[in-house]
Amino acid sequence: MNTETLNLTTSKGATTAVVARPDGEAPAAVILIHEWWGINDHIRDLAGRYAKEGYVCVAPDLFRGKVTKDSEEAARLMHELDTVDGLETINEAIVKTRHDFGVQKIGITGYCMGGTYALRAACEISDLAAAAAFYGDIPEEKVLAKLKVPTLFFAGTRDNWINPEKVEVLKKAARDFSLQIEAVSYDADHAFFNDTRPEVYDASAARDAWQRVLAHFRKYLVEAARPTGA
Repeated sequence: MNTETLNLTTSKGATTAVVARPDGEAPAAVILIHEWWGINDHIRDLAGRYAKEGYVCVAPDLFRGKVTKDSEEAARLMHELDTVDGLETINEAIVKTRHDFGVQKIGITGYCMGGTYALRAACEISDLAAAAAFYGDIPEEKVLAKLKVPTLFFAGTRDNWINPEKVEVLKKAARDFSLQIEAVSYDADHAFFNDTRPEVYDASAARDAWQRVLAHFRKYLVEAARPTGA
């Protein structure tokens, strides 16, 4: 596995992305959007996990270098991030990933705040082939109606932010607009995938979700990139 830094330029200023990639060829990439803590060791570890599965993983820094362990500071950073700015950074990461690494298919995933942006990007950025959003907020109906890529959405039934009522809104929109989205809920709390937070981490739910994401990306990023008959 190789790691490097990708420089990104946006209208609001420069930022970077953490890149982890396998030693050999990678036919597909995963854009990884961080939680409200910023690009921390947990996100770097997740990028490495995707690289070990054969993907180029690119994690753009939406906070432009700011990282925190304090929840109040994290909330402030998240609320100060303009949605348009965040989506522009993600789009720039997608463009650079395709140009620099020559991948055929690109998917997106994210956790908490990153789940919000991953789902929103899947609705608004046409250059994505699949998405997997973890316990992020649901965009308004007019945005959600634009979702065209196959998407997984993960939530915990004990989550007080992305609660079961919000998940039902997503499911209703999926029915109303015939969206290609599957919502998966576990008896777990918010951030159940984060193994650096023992107070909320749920190993069973995280393990099942990881296997579902790998199967999802394998189908829509790897197998879809193979020539017919290969």
